[in-house]
Amino acid sequence: MKHALLALALLTLAGCALGPDYKRPDVSVPKGYRMPEPQPPDTEAASLADAPWFQVFQDERLQGLIREALVNNYDLRDAVARVDAARAVVGITRSNQFPNVGASGSINFNRLSRTGATNLPPSVLPEQNRTFGSAALNLLSFEVDLWGKWRRATEAARAELLSAEENRKTVVTVLVSDLATAYLTLCELDYALEISQRTLKTRQDSLELVRNRQSGGVATMLDLRQAEQLVETAAQSIPVLQQQIEQTENRISLLVAKNPAAVVRGRGFNQQTLPPEVPAGLPSSLLERRPDIRAAEQLLVSANARIGVARAAYFPQLSLTGLLGGQSTQLTSLFSGPSAAWSLVPQLSQPIFTAGRLKSNVKLAEAQRQGALINYEKTIQVAFTEVSDALIAHRRMRESRERQQALVNALQDRTRLAYVRYRGGVDTQLNALDADRDLFQAELALAGIRLDEMLTVVDLYKALGGGWK
Repeated sequence: MKHALLALALLTLAGCALGPDYKRPDVSVPKGYRMPEPQPPDTEAASLADAPWFQVFQDERLQGLIREALVNNYDLRDAVARVDAARAVVGITRSNQFPNVGASGSINFNRLSRTGATNLPPSVLPEQNRTFGSAALNLLSFEVDLWGKWRRATEAARAELLSAEENRKTVVTVLVSDLATAYLTLCELDYALEISQRTLKTRQDSLELVRNRQSGGVATMLDLRQAEQLVETAAQSIPVLQQQIEQTENRISLLVAKNPAAVVRGRGFNQQTLPPEVPAGLPSSLLERRPDIRAAEQLLVSANARIGVARAAYFPQLSLTGLLGGQSTQLTSLFSGPSAAWSLVPQLSQPIFTAGRLKSNVKLAEAQRQGALINYEKTIQVAFTEVSDALIAHRRMRESRERQQALVNALQDRTRLAYVRYRGGVDTQLNALDADRDLFQAELALAGIRLDEMLTVVDLYKALGGGWK
């Protein structure tokens, strides 16, 4: 009866765990994202991030690069290794809640002397050689978790595992975004190179015309030098663009964990399509979708559980050590009769004076929890800011692209008319060359703006937590 009551008391104590239970802190969530125009009500529940990455980025070659990177990328493989390490830590920590069972055995061969310091007659020591053996099953070698120290430690380790898994998803999101950014940039550089080469060909034709006119006495040497200047300006931009293309290809190769090499293109820059509508969804859903927010929350859960581990050190610790086995000079009787042996050693320890170490450990755990809470709140605010910035940038870049497109259309018509007037002898070559130069710069600027508009969709997709599914 007494043993049953003792076991019941131990189970009751083992059911409690010191330290505060985790409760998600209240966070101020805005009703909507700050953006140039209010989001339509019918798109508030939807979000661009709900779409998988292969629906957002429809270039087949880009999809192939992303799939390749999801297998080979160094950062992602390192993140997976960290998840495996965190999972192993959970197993190690959780094992402390259970007894450790092991087996041991030994055989001692002894020869005792009859002519030693104390002479023993043969009746007392009939044999000089003795063999002594023992075998035991070590049971109950563990610390009873009276105050929930190991359960809180396991809770903390499990939360750190979940945080590592969310960090892996964050790496996937960033990887998809970085690859899309690099690939679209590469396509834009190809298009800019095409513009430069086309402009160079047009200017070389114009230079040949000016040379003929100068030889005939119609054009002046100043006209010839101005035409040569435009040719060299267009030619100078080509090596710069080629350098940027090759370096961007190297960056893509690194993302897919390959040696630097050329990258096969899919669709051209003007054929790249991204979702025309970019709904952001509800701000409250961002807390559940972005993996970095969930990772920060799991670190908060871990820090909260560590407080219980620190507080448990104030209270007595009960350790149990026991074994069951036998000792005999004969193997046949090792586990029978008087050869049986067992022991049970309960040990209770209580810290009395630690010079403030236990109190400081609790304060340290509480301070770390406060730091994790601040980091969690900051991560949420950074997420809201990133989404708002991406929405604003997307709207403003669309407006800028529309204005720049109108400017390019006007300059194309102006250049055509200027050369018609120049060849007809109605206008000077200077006006034609000025129109040509302005058109070249405007077309390059339009390509850059179109790229920036595409990248705002990529940034918004990443800010909303898309790409890891």
